[in-house]
Amino acid sequence: MTLEFLQQFDFFTGVPDSQLRALCDYLMDRYGTDPQHHVIAANEGNAAALAAGYHLATGKIPVVYLQNSGLGNLVNPAASLLNEQVYGIPSLFVVGWRGEPGVHDEPQHIFQGEITLGLLEKLNIPFFVIGRETEEGEVTAKLKEYQALFAQGRQAALVIRKGALEYHKKISYANSRTVSREEAIRHILQASGDDPIVSTTGKASRELYELRVELGQGHGYDFLTVGSMGHSSSIALGIAFQRPERRVWCLDGDGAALMHLGAMALIGTTRPENLIHIVLNNEAHESVGGMPTAAGRLDLPGVARACGYPNTASVNSLRELDEALKEARDRRTLSFLEVKCALGARDNLGRPTTTPAENKRAFMGLLRGGSL
Repeated sequence: MTLEFLQQFDFFTGVPDSQLRALCDYLMDRYGTDPQHHVIAANEGNAAALAAGYHLATGKIPVVYLQNSGLGNLVNPAASLLNEQVYGIPSLFVVGWRGEPGVHDEPQHIFQGEITLGLLEKLNIPFFVIGRETEEGEVTAKLKEYQALFAQGRQAALVIRKGALEYHKKISYANSRTVSREEAIRHILQASGDDPIVSTTGKASRELYELRVELGQGHGYDFLTVGSMGHSSSIALGIAFQRPERRVWCLDGDGAALMHLGAMALIGTTRPENLIHIVLNNEAHESVGGMPTAAGRLDLPGVARACGYPNTASVNSLRELDEALKEARDRRTLSFLEVKCALGARDNLGRPTTTPAENKRAFMGLLRGGSL
């Protein structure tokens, strides 16, 4: 299905999703990141609040796009800000349906996929499911029907099945960095030794997993945060609190770090001496297509310093990375390191072949003094 039905709207905000790649390409091609028309938000709740501001300023209907995993971030503003029993702010949600029952997907999407429609029902948000077979006229008619809901200050959703949307132009993304993320992770593994690592959602964890295979090392050293984007640093912090004798490394992404930036404030103010927080910054939501994040225009080490991190650095080369890793490893204080990475990954990059539960058991065994 083409995206002509969206031409009646002129403000879009959300978090990129691979299932919504056609929509993301359409928005970047038509608007880029012009904030009067299109804002790539830090998280889905942030997007809902931006949408509320747009409606308050214009009286028009905003569109919020998200992967269904982001419904968790959306629930609070949807229920306590947008809902007709509170402010009654109309919005159209476009939701990528990962983990749809009967459609193969990664384990982190299975339960979320099962509860997606029920969650929308519980939030009293009517929805229409769009698949490959859906006709544009059906969507146009449904949006016309939703106008009555919007007039009542209610919200509605379009739930998008895999492969349902099409756009004639595929947008490509790049940056000027030269250090590949996978090579940076290889150097981090050399520095971390037998220390536990918590890695973020997306391709960074996939690359970490494959590097362990290549090096003949066990996977129990690593907790692969395959879901719950933005929370790997908090997981690492919880481990660091309880195991002060172990040095803990967190491999974060720029999009993930921005999604729940408050975690850095908690880390910086509690200052665990045994935590090394590394952000692999390629300025993009690469795992879902490459749309830009705000991290390309931020001083992340400056943010960390303002949050209370006593040691911060930013590197642009593998030589600088090795030096910064050695310094962080040898000191016994909280450290933050930004690694500026190129955008891109191997075409043959695989996925973990172990289950999340197997990963958890192996990781816990190592933390409790076991061996691999």
